[in-house]
Amino acid sequence: MGRPLVPVLLVAIAALATGCERMAGQAPTGGGRGGGRGAAVPTEVTSLQRIAVQRQVDLSGTLLSPDQARVSSEVAGIVRDVPVQLGTEVRAGDALVRIDPRELQLALDRAESALQQVEAQLGIDRARDRRPPADEEIASVRQAAANRDDARNTFTRAQQLHSRGLMSQVDYDTADTRLKVAEANYQAAIDNVRSLKASLQDRRAAYELAQKKLNDATVRAPVAGSVAERLVQPGEFIRENTPVATIVQMHPLKLKSAIQERHAGLIKPGQGVQFFVEAFPDRQFEGKVAYVSPAVDQVTRTFAVEAMIDNPERVLKPGFFAKGSVLTRVDGGVLAAPDDAISTLAGVSTVYVIENGKARQQQVTLGARQDRLVEITSGLHGGEQLATTNLSQLATGVQVRVGGEGGGRGERSGGAQEARQ
Repeated sequence: MGRPLVPVLLVAIAALATGCERMAGQAPTGGGRGGGRGAAVPTEVTSLQRIAVQRQVDLSGTLLSPDQARVSSEVAGIVRDVPVQLGTEVRAGDALVRIDPRELQLALDRAESALQQVEAQLGIDRARDRRPPADEEIASVRQAAANRDDARNTFTRAQQLHSRGLMSQVDYDTADTRLKVAEANYQAAIDNVRSLKASLQDRRAAYELAQKKLNDATVRAPVAGSVAERLVQPGEFIRENTPVATIVQMHPLKLKSAIQERHAGLIKPGQGVQFFVEAFPDRQFEGKVAYVSPAVDQVTRTFAVEAMIDNPERVLKPGFFAKGSVLTRVDGGVLAAPDDAISTLAGVSTVYVIENGKARQQQVTLGARQDRLVEITSGLHGGEQLATTNLSQLATGVQVRVGGEGGGRGERSGGAQEARQ
């Protein structure tokens, strides 16, 4: 029974020997995270860089119109025409509503007639000079002054004749009385002229008011902007102080936001603002900080900030929600590493420092990102060489071969992404 088993045992021993030879002939190629023995891992390296970083403070808020006017009519009447529609662009002074001016024109004519009567009594020529003349230059006063002077001369002669006994007492008393009446008439003329001058101011004010009301029959836009509301229709009777339209200013706009109090020392007027809106997600808009509140809200622990935003194309609208940042300052000489050299796992970021042909895993703290560079705030000094490819095959103590095969861009991206996952 032993003889048939001999060939079988010989075949088994030969197969086992062949398998051992094959295993002995294969060299390990991974050099994985388990240790530093085996073949060196090919990789590419990069140096740290010094860059300038723009510091930012996040903000979010709402776009508002800095000037929003609810325009009302100052006169009553029937609306004759409304030349604007919802969304119409208007400039300051453009007509919004026209009211029938017939009654207002009649009131102006009556006020002008009353004014002309007073001006005629005072001898004012509106075409040459609107100022009233001096009291002594007015005709009624000149006449009263002439009568007074004549009575005074007559009384002087009467005194002379009476003293010589050439005039009776009756004629003397008559001359005296005539002088007193003439002086009284002169004073009355002066008082009447002064009353007319006071009346002149009243009549002019009434005329100017009637003229203003006639002009107010055309309701005009007080500011430039767009019509947000059209509140009256032609043929409608409106009373005084009736709202007729709402105008919102579209350029510039105001971005109102609230920023956390810990940034109170960083935000100042004049700093740049960059933001996005949902209506244009791929377009960045810019502005400048205009106003910063001096007080912090005790409930929200934030302070108000307002930025002015140019909107010449009118693409931004009041009410848009904006999200962006305030550009506070620029720091130069900041230490930064390429994004491909950094691995992040469970919130912990690390790099592989290449020293004397070996890898050393180093934990780092990250800061701002700029293009494909990431700020390193702690963990590195600046002179290190960092691996950028095959990061998933590296560990502390693993031998590396810089610039070897297998370190291309395809494996670089895959290794970095795998390490982050």
